Amino acid sequence: MTANSPYEQPPGHGPQSSQEARVEALETQVQALAEAVRALARGLEQPPSQDAALPEEAARGARLAHEILLAQGL
Repeated sequence: MTANSPYEQPPGHGPQSSQEARVEALETQVQALAEAVRALARGLEQPPSQDAALPEEAARGARLAHEILLAQGL
């Protein structure tokens, strides 16, 4: 096909670019989920000093994880 063919997709369009966009969106979602899991894990870790109560830290981690997921629209 020539560059002027009506059957040829312009650069940045078509199945390949759609697939690339989907992969990028999935990568972004996986990164957000990983951040949320890290926030939950930090909240559930035993604090080095016993000043902070574990339930309070767990609640803070859960809130942070929820905010991360909301910010990413998940």
